[in-house]
This record gives sequence, C-alpha cells and structure tokens, in this order.
Amino acid sequence: MLRKDDAMNKNIVSRVHWSFWVIGAVALIWSAGGVINYFMQMNLDVLATYRESERAIVDGRPAWATGAFALAVFSGALGCVLLLFRKSAAFYMFIASLLGVGVTMIHTVSIGFDFSLVEILGLILLPLMVAGFLIWYSKWAASKGWIS
Repeated sequence: MLRKDDAMNKNIVSRVHWSFWVIGAVALIWSAGGVINYFMQMNLDVLATYRESERAIVDGRPAWATGAFALAVFSGALGCVLLLFRKSAAFYMFIASLLGVGVTMIHTVSIGFDFSLVEILGLILLPLMVAGFLIWYSKWAASKGWIS
C-alpha cells in the first residue's frame, strides 16, 4: 500500500511535460543520424561520394579518433534511449558522448583543412552544443523528477 507521500511522488514523476518527449525524440533522431553517419564512413563506396573536406577528415583519421567518434555517437544514442525511458543513467551517457565529440574534434581541427563557416558550424560547433545541451537537459529533467 502506498503512503500519501509515495503516491504524490509517483504522481509528480509520472507527469512529464510534453516538451520532454519532443526533445527526447529529436535528440534520438539526431543521434541515430550520427550512428548512420558512422557506418556510412566505414563503407568505402559511400565515402567516395563525400565532399573533399569530409573525405579529408575520414581518410586520415587515426584509430583513437575513430574510437572517439564511435563513443560519441553510440553513447549519445544510448543516452537518448535512456532519456526516453526516463533513466538517470542518460546523464552519464551524454557525458561520455561529449568526451567522444571533444576528442573527435581535436582530430578534425588538427587536420589543417580550410573549413567554410557552414562546415565549422555543422561539423564542429553543432555536435559540441548538442552534446552539452543534452548533459544539461538530462540533469535538469532529473531535478524536475522526470527521470530517476
């Protein structure tokens, strides 16, 4: 039998704002795109269709940067799934994802390619911002009692 306090806490946790589901779904779509991109980059036929700047990033990528890329996309996708299942472990997956993104960006920036503004925003800044936002958002959702 639930006590009154337990029933109230359960009710608070069960009421999640609609934006939680939208943000979680959009983040999962973003992360799924990253996973698909990872597998596409492992396919030489697909890689041949990439622009020169994108191929330059992938062609010379050392194993540590490929591993960081895998960490970034797979932990980010798992974090999104955990977020949608309302599990607080999503926070830790998002931290791992941000670390992977950061290490991957070290390689991307160090190749010395002359990136356009759009490439800088899309390839470098946006993944960092999304990963940082998801860390913040999962912590904030936990403070609201939406995940536990």
